[in-house]
Amino acid sequence: MIAGGLLFSTYGSSLVLATFLLFCRIGACLMVIPGFGSNRIPMRVRLFVAFGISLALSPLLVPDIQQALPDEALGTVSFFIGAELLTGLFIGFLGRIFIAALETLTTLVSMAIGLSNMPGMPIDGVDALPPVANLFTLTATAMIFIADQHWEILRGLVQSYEVIPPGRPLAAMASLEQFAEQLARTFVLALRVVSPFIVYTIVVNLAVGLINKLTPQIPVYFISLPFVIAGGLYFLYLVAAEAIMIFLDGYFTWLQLG
Repeated sequence: MIAGGLLFSTYGSSLVLATFLLFCRIGACLMVIPGFGSNRIPMRVRLFVAFGISLALSPLLVPDIQQALPDEALGTVSFFIGAELLTGLFIGFLGRIFIAALETLTTLVSMAIGLSNMPGMPIDGVDALPPVANLFTLTATAMIFIADQHWEILRGLVQSYEVIPPGRPLAAMASLEQFAEQLARTFVLALRVVSPFIVYTIVVNLAVGLINKLTPQIPVYFISLPFVIAGGLYFLYLVAAEAIMIFLDGYFTWLQLG
């Protein structure tokens, strides 16, 4: 009975440790990935979501972690915790770049349609953004959950254990190259989203400048500003749905293909 109790105690501690290592990667990823990592979600809610997902995935992934963990020495466990935290953060940041690129270039949209002076408020992060940027980012984040693509995030986390086994540290150069490529792809995607507004602001400013040259005695800029805003809002109404679909298509492709 004593031997059986020791065996159960050893197996139980190994199981708890493996589940905690699973929580390290999943929790670190969900802390920064779009949707789950929003500051609008209370910290305790995010903690329990990450803990619940870890427990749900533990029957599938814990055996692999137990097999990869050579021993339970303090140095080995600390190394595994650090590696899993960095891996989870890296995966989460790759997804977070999409929202960062969208926030950056939709701020350009606010300037293009004359709404840059309108005060904004922080919605998803801690920085106050113009209302148009908040509209795009909040809609994109909501559509991720409406389209059930948050399940793809979990599927990607499960498959990440095949690409990056438990306890394996990230390769610095390979990770940096992947981060740079992801940054380039996401900003090109965001540029495709806002490209109609770039054309709009070029045409409108060219027309306003031409009229101002023809009639210098009239303050054309101040007279044209309400018309620029009205035209920009109507243009936003026409292309917003298509722009969000283009962004979501690029994000969903990344979730499915990595």
